[in-house]
Amino acid sequence: MLRLPLLIALARLLTAAAITVPLAVAAQGMPGAGSAGPVVTTDQVRAELVAHAPQGIGEGQPLSLGLFITHQPHWHTYWKNPGDSGLPTRLTWTLPPGFVAGDIQWPTPKQLPVGPLLNYGFEGELLLPVQVAVPPGFKGDTLEVKLEAMWLVCKDVCIPESGEFQLRVPVRAATALHGARFDATLAAQPRPADGAVTTAKVEGDALVIEANGLPASLRGKEVAFFAEQAGVIEHAAKPQQRWDGDKLVMRVPLSAQRSESPAAMQAVLTVPGLAAGVQIAFDVAGGWPAAAVATAAAETGAATPGGTASPATAPPPPAGQAATPAALAESLGTALVFAFLGGMLLNLMPCVFPILSLKVLGFAQHGADRRTLVSGGLAYTAGVVISFVALAALLLALRAGGEQLGWGFQLQSAPFVAALALLFTLIGLNLSGVFEFGGVLPGNLAAMRARHPLVDHGLTGVLAVAVASPCTAPFMGVALGVALTQPAPLALAIFAALGLGMAAPYLAASLWPGAARLLPRPGVWMVRFKALMAFPMFATVVWLIWVLGQQVGIDGAAAMLGVLVAVAFAAWALGTPGFGRIARTAFGALSLAVLGASVAWAWPSLREPVAAAASGQRLTGQAAPGSAWQAWSREAVNSALAEGRPVFVDFTAAWCVTCQFNKRTTLADASVIADLQAKRVVMLRADWTRRDEAITAELARLGRNGVPVYALYTPGGNGEPQLLSEILSVAEVRTAMARW
Repeated sequence: MLRLPLLIALARLLTAAAITVPLAVAAQGMPGAGSAGPVVTTDQVRAELVAHAPQGIGEGQPLSLGLFITHQPHWHTYWKNPGDSGLPTRLTWTLPPGFVAGDIQWPTPKQLPVGPLLNYGFEGELLLPVQVAVPPGFKGDTLEVKLEAMWLVCKDVCIPESGEFQLRVPVRAATALHGARFDATLAAQPRPADGAVTTAKVEGDALVIEANGLPASLRGKEVAFFAEQAGVIEHAAKPQQRWDGDKLVMRVPLSAQRSESPAAMQAVLTVPGLAAGVQIAFDVAGGWPAAAVATAAAETGAATPGGTASPATAPPPPAGQAATPAALAESLGTALVFAFLGGMLLNLMPCVFPILSLKVLGFAQHGADRRTLVSGGLAYTAGVVISFVALAALLLALRAGGEQLGWGFQLQSAPFVAALALLFTLIGLNLSGVFEFGGVLPGNLAAMRARHPLVDHGLTGVLAVAVASPCTAPFMGVALGVALTQPAPLALAIFAALGLGMAAPYLAASLWPGAARLLPRPGVWMVRFKALMAFPMFATVVWLIWVLGQQVGIDGAAAMLGVLVAVAFAAWALGTPGFGRIARTAFGALSLAVLGASVAWAWPSLREPVAAAASGQRLTGQAAPGSAWQAWSREAVNSALAEGRPVFVDFTAAWCVTCQFNKRTTLADASVIADLQAKRVVMLRADWTRRDEAITAELARLGRNGVPVYALYTPGGNGEPQLLSEILSVAEVRTAMARW
């Protein structure tokens, strides 16, 4: 009886290891500097790394570094809480050992209204300073400073930019060229309200704040309120306020999409003409009601594949009332059911077809061995569930650390996609008989697999999750959106239910005695069937290389193809039986040299983002010239709605097979395009192929954490869209348009 190749088990182990490694993809795809220097200039800003050491650099002497940004007219960057949209500027310092850079000392921001939204940020000239501690005994002639900065600059559109800066600061001489700027920024920083006593509590849908003993510069005036914590208040809603002597009473509306429930908060108060705001800090007494779970699907009637509404959760409690345990249990129960159903339907998604091939091969090989089938089904189920939970735990941990990530985030990393392409190439070569692992690996490894066959089945489940994670099946989107708004134990329970749903068909087939009787008896046909199963693997490689090309351009995709050719040569040279010792040694050495050279050639192109203009790829959602689709931005949505035009948004990614299927079928249908154009619909495409924090935030606002997502905004809808199903049909889109 044939055995599944040992390579498959080892490759799955590599995949499992890759799942547990955080992906450093934050700055991919952002325009920035070429060679490092103190200045980076773009069409929107001029950014300069500056220093201030008026007494030279030494222990106990003041040292400040900063990023000085000069915005072009009407362009702006953002405060640490950007408001309704945007991202704060991030600074990552590289300093000699012992030097410690503090946090950004943010100046007082200004309000930046954008249609119905309100953001917080800066225009004109801006210095973002940090204080630096000098270690004892530091000696040297110059201080080498390196900075990696990322910022989002916006006007009518938003552009993520980045830069690498380098500066040498003399140690013994005074550095005070930018002293006036540092002094002005220090004067513009919010000042703590010394002697003020501030309390706060939640009343209904608002946060009621009472501040006693505020400075005289604020008293009796209308105060602007800047919460330092994001995800709490409705920024665009004007707070109700009144003065009672020197006591300010404010009623600040809470956000309908509130995602945070801080026990303590800080805020900045300011009035027109005041250079520096006043900072207040307060505890929130009495606790918070349950954070709002995004229920846009329930409220707007998000359609299921059958065209009926599918509520995401139970209705939220009335304003000012905490959700009862029964309501929370009902909401969690609904999410668990949706997760289980979504996991089952995930087996029908195109990205899972390669795993179907492996499982069918496994059933064919062990159809006569009842015990092996049952134990294998249980081990596969355990592998799927554990992998879903592990991947979810990693996602939750990264999000808790401030990363803006969603489901399928690992496919936004070009090295990870390349590793999957390599993995499936090796599986396909082994299944097609190009090489056998017995001639490559030591015998003790083969014996280890023979002693632990259940590990092989469990790792099949690991591989299944790695490949299936880019897909979002019906019911999955709602369940994932709910999961990532819940405490970690409840969120992990939802992901476990998702894994159980995905593994359920295989587990049922392995437990059902009649499954084995449906298979033909073992024979020569199994050898041919094994070779046939190689072709789904190669088809998956084609898809992965296409995804890689979207991320790193045609040169990077070609480089990876070269690596795959070298890997195939090495597999043939080292794993084909029948070679003599001299021939195997010669071919093996040559193949490994070729493989090393190809990897060295390809690696830089897999790490460096390709310029969108040079490659022709739409890395940030930019539409092709002449296309009816335009690049998504929150501002574009608001602008179209303000003109009275509906908006259809396609949240997509190159690595999402379901997205590509919908794009080439329903969204390419002539009747759908005609209906959209007849209604003057603005068609926007949000491309999530590379990591994009603005798109991630918008998906979270819609209660989703993966793609595809299809949103139809209509004028007068209060900015809340109708969400269509993940498997999009022509009838569903046309019906949604007919209602408008």
